[in-house]
Amino acid sequence: MSVQVVTAKMAEVEMKDATKEKPNDVVPAAAPAAPINAALPSEPDNNTALSPLSQPVKGVPASAMKRSDPAQRPGDGAASPEGAVSEAPRTVKKQIQFADQKREFNKRPTKIGRRSLSRSISQSSTDSYSSAASYTDSSDDETSPRDKQQKNSKGSSDFCVKNIKQAEFGRREIEIAEQEMPALMALRKRAQGEKPLAGAKIVGCTHITAQTAVLIETLGALGAQCRWAACNIYSTLNEVAAALAESGVPVFSWKGESEDDFWWCIDRCVNVEGWQPNMILDDGGDLTHWIYKKYPNMFKKIKGIVEESVTGVHRLYQLSKAGKLCVPAMNVNDSVTKQKFDNLYCCRESILDGLKRTTDMMFGGKQVVVCGYGEVGKGCCAALKAMGSIVYVTEIDPICALQACMDGFRLVKLNEVIRQVDIVITCTGNKNVVTREHLDRMKNGCIVCNMGHSNTEIDVASLRTPELTWERVRSQVDHVIWPDGKRIVLLAEGRLLNLSCSTVPTFVLSITATTQALALIELYNAPEGRYKQDVYLLPKKMDEYVASLHLPTFDAHLTELSDEQAKYLGLNKNGPFKPNYYRY
Repeated sequence: MSVQVVTAKMAEVEMKDATKEKPNDVVPAAAPAAPINAALPSEPDNNTALSPLSQPVKGVPASAMKRSDPAQRPGDGAASPEGAVSEAPRTVKKQIQFADQKREFNKRPTKIGRRSLSRSISQSSTDSYSSAASYTDSSDDETSPRDKQQKNSKGSSDFCVKNIKQAEFGRREIEIAEQEMPALMALRKRAQGEKPLAGAKIVGCTHITAQTAVLIETLGALGAQCRWAACNIYSTLNEVAAALAESGVPVFSWKGESEDDFWWCIDRCVNVEGWQPNMILDDGGDLTHWIYKKYPNMFKKIKGIVEESVTGVHRLYQLSKAGKLCVPAMNVNDSVTKQKFDNLYCCRESILDGLKRTTDMMFGGKQVVVCGYGEVGKGCCAALKAMGSIVYVTEIDPICALQACMDGFRLVKLNEVIRQVDIVITCTGNKNVVTREHLDRMKNGCIVCNMGHSNTEIDVASLRTPELTWERVRSQVDHVIWPDGKRIVLLAEGRLLNLSCSTVPTFVLSITATTQALALIELYNAPEGRYKQDVYLLPKKMDEYVASLHLPTFDAHLTELSDEQAKYLGLNKNGPFKPNYYRY
């Protein structure tokens, strides 16, 4: 028999064996791989992006990805020599599912009316959780925190968090944050004996993270009583909220609140028998707005407001202009240490973190349009440019526009590039920057997100219509699908990207938190008449003090003026070193 004949017959036998062992080109069912979720810990590692397996297959309905019927599908069984398909072992049928997905896809509101849903939105789209590192319990407890009866180890129930049992994990995160917040810890140590906030009753509404927990506990160490709610429904770290509640701080917040929950939590902070605030620390102006709307008489005892966001400061200036501002307010957002460090350096790092965690995308060569070139926009543009992205900028202010041009970015109108860009980022503090018309014209797969405080910049409400379909891809990531199959990727439902989908650098937040603490001390201890019913900037001397507290971290050594030099410049040797009109 010739070699050619033998080779041909061997190839024929191998072909038959392959057909028997691998029907439909699938892995033999006799040796199934272990279920993917069996190899994962019960607590998700949020520093690692989810596998592409968690994303819906293009063209396949979300329901098909989670089918419970036992119907046989191609490739589910192994073929017998006669061609009959035998049932595959039960382990192959085990559902591939991650811990986060189980909560997101199975979650249902516990009370009718707690969430109002459009017919076009899948239930999973309304239940969002932050992608930030967070220890969440693996139980399927879907009870709303409002319906739970929880007590801390001291027997107090004056709080409302997701799960008080997570307090130990939260305490560890707070301890880690303390190591990167040198100024707050120094302030706590220096002023603890003096108790400059003794008698202060501070009601706060900020992001509840490990960093803000260090601030809250510092205020307590300085003598203040605090009650706290969250300014964003997605940014709360449940374990940190639990740690605060365990330590005795009345905190009302959990990740994934509804709009109704959000206002309920603020009201629980404010409306409490036998306790009335005399100071407000706000981030976005919602707390201030709620007190003005529901409890205006409280302002008779409130000494001042400290506000840290663009949105909240804008509201305060509107009240002041209308003659409705009842108490002095401190504009922390426009202080040098907040504007030049938090807004710029924080966003320069966290924009990439938020986009990577949610989309796993590569930035090199991508076309990005950044709406707004303030400090936040500058940080975002610098980071994306460094990663090789092609960055466009939109601006209304000719000065900021000229800065963008001089920094090497092309200034455009959004309509000019909306069809071609891969990512749209808003950071203006305005409303309806990205409208339904823009969303309709975006290309398939375009990523849309917001780096401003408020969720008004992207017209998300216009997407909640019957003709559009929402699919939850992973935590804080939704596909919005048009009838022709085009889809955009919407992050955090248009809310603040970095604190909703990732984390922010602790060291930078130390600068902002120290500024807030000093502003509270200043307003609370100021003699009557120093501050009128208006909006003020933090004194320059305090800005410099905040900066000086952070310099030892870098082993930095300041040069000191000689008496002759100080006299020549007309300055005090100890500062302030710049006039109030100086632009850093």
